[in-house]
Amino acid sequence: MTRTIIVVGGGPAGLSFVRSMAGSPHRLVLIEPQSREKLAAPPADGREIALTMRSETILRQLGVWRHFPEGEVHPLRSARVRNGSSPFAMAIGPEKGDALGHLVSNHRIRQALFETMVDQANVDLHCGRKVVRASTDPRGVRVCLDDGSEQVGDLLVAADSRFSAMREQLEIDASITRFGHTMLVCRISHSLPHQGISTEWFDHARTVALLPLAEGMSGLVVTVPDAEAKRICALGDAALESLFAGYLGGQWGEIALVTRPQAYPLAMTFAENFATTRSALTGDTAVGMHPVTAHGFNFGLLSAWRLAELVRDAADPGAGDLLRRYAIRHRIATMPLYEATRHLVGLYTDDRLFARPIRAGMLRLGALRPVSRIMGRLLSEARST
Repeated sequence: MTRTIIVVGGGPAGLSFVRSMAGSPHRLVLIEPQSREKLAAPPADGREIALTMRSETILRQLGVWRHFPEGEVHPLRSARVRNGSSPFAMAIGPEKGDALGHLVSNHRIRQALFETMVDQANVDLHCGRKVVRASTDPRGVRVCLDDGSEQVGDLLVAADSRFSAMREQLEIDASITRFGHTMLVCRISHSLPHQGISTEWFDHARTVALLPLAEGMSGLVVTVPDAEAKRICALGDAALESLFAGYLGGQWGEIALVTRPQAYPLAMTFAENFATTRSALTGDTAVGMHPVTAHGFNFGLLSAWRLAELVRDAADPGAGDLLRRYAIRHRIATMPLYEATRHLVGLYTDDRLFARPIRAGMLRLGALRPVSRIMGRLLSEARST
């Protein structure tokens, strides 16, 4: 029997869920405020996504990976973490293979997901539309759109960002941690090779990360207090190059700005429940991560995949036992790293004197072989899905 699943949000999580439902007997209704044109050709937003090996496996199974343009997939061979000006670095390498994962630009992933999904037979797209009201009860789901139309179904999937309006309408609370910091992302070119190694270091009042892309080019991520971010974004190109060169300390040679920085205020969110009556949360709507551990997209993709596995062929995709199983599995998979990340960010943005030796000690501990192996396994997630 064909049932209807309403998906609110055409970002990576929403698109991934819809694509994961290919071949299902159920009808998918995807509602997204952006136009179809923007979904098909999303603008570059400066974000480089570190895809784990598990995420790569999922994207290959969904048929998405082959849609990435040639030269737009970059291996992440290992990672280094430093504290301030100390020359010591905690090194993290893959447990298996020669890479922790791959780096792909966020807009390329979104474009590939849309290209893969757009002709899917069981999908009904409603682009340029907003949800003004949604309700669920044991009998079904009703969603009212801003054009006065209604959609009714059997399951509502909320995938509309970490500050989700759908989550609020479903009366699901969320823990929100705001850091008062903004992430600035841009691309730079540099004269010395990066060797496929990402480097991240925690300095006084800022965090800097370099993500290896094509040879001689990297994604630069700078996290600073909100007011400082506004000041930096107002600088001209020459002043930005000088500032960023100072941050990097000449370690990558001469640098040049390739793209202007784009700003993203930082917050972490964790929903109190990942499912309620005939509804489920996916992506950032369920768990919004800090970029320091690069797991935000990976958790979102995993949530969409896990939910689809449970409901794809179910007689009733909104059945309570299925949604409870999804919620429990995804909470177990995400909460430990979420809490560890939240405390890690707190420690590494604390400039009080007592915090500095603790940070240094943690890096030394992380360099021990058993710990670094666990870190490599966690970051690459190399095990099969």
